Amino acid sequence: MTRDTPRSATAAVSRASIEPDAASRPDAAATAHRLRVPAIGVLFWTIKSLSTALGESTSDYLVHTIEPVPAVLLGFGCFAVALGAQLVVRRYLAWTYWFAVVMVGVFGTMAADVLHVGFGVPYLATMVLYGAGLAVVFVAWQRVEGTLSIHSVDSTRRELFYWAAVMTTFALGTAGGDVAAITLNLGYLGSIFAFAAMMLVPVLGYRFLRWSPILTFWIAYVLTRPLGASVADWLGKPTAEGGIGWGSGPVSLGFATLITILAITKVDVQPDHDVPTVVRSPPS
Repeated sequence: MTRDTPRSATAAVSRASIEPDAASRPDAAATAHRLRVPAIGVLFWTIKSLSTALGESTSDYLVHTIEPVPAVLLGFGCFAVALGAQLVVRRYLAWTYWFAVVMVGVFGTMAADVLHVGFGVPYLATMVLYGAGLAVVFVAWQRVEGTLSIHSVDSTRRELFYWAAVMTTFALGTAGGDVAAITLNLGYLGSIFAFAAMMLVPVLGYRFLRWSPILTFWIAYVLTRPLGASVADWLGKPTAEGGIGWGSGPVSLGFATLITILAITKVDVQPDHDVPTVVRSPPS
């Protein structure tokens, strides 16, 4: 039998204080921090683009089918229900997450349009306003959590910051798409090519110039909104307005079907991770 030296005895006490026995150790499910967002890959960007397009076409369908005020209230109600469902599950489930994203797209489109249509604010001014709002969200998120990484969204507070950023990016992207298509007179098809070209900037920056993955992610996240919306408008708007006239209703149904098919594959689930227990020394 070996005798413990003072150093080994101290180490043993330290380990005992940091690593409780099995009887006192919390349940593994309680210590595991489940990520609440999907894995980032081709599937994520595909569904994200489709969801932005669905949000645009659904918003157009609602405001032209029923009165604008009830449409906005309905959009807000569905958004609140979807976000509440996502927050309650406390992990990534495809249907709750993408339902929330779609509802953010619908209500975010309406919120951006209200400033222009309802209050006469120019599209460029709304873009600057939402850009400033996104900067405020990012600064607050970084100061509180120390990171803007999507791979760290494993708590309710971080998820609230994440959804605040998502909501603002949708509104910003909506305003940016309107600036390109209407203010700059590019039209819907021209806007598709313009934003598709802009998407190459974060892709090439990340791939060849070693740009920050967090920076390139959020740049791409903003750009997918006007890209998807331009596709939806081009497909759904009448030919007299620069579209091909399929109608916002059928376009919405088509996008919803594609999202459902892709989301149920469940290949975009990130593995959960454990956060080591941190033991703080008592105040002296």
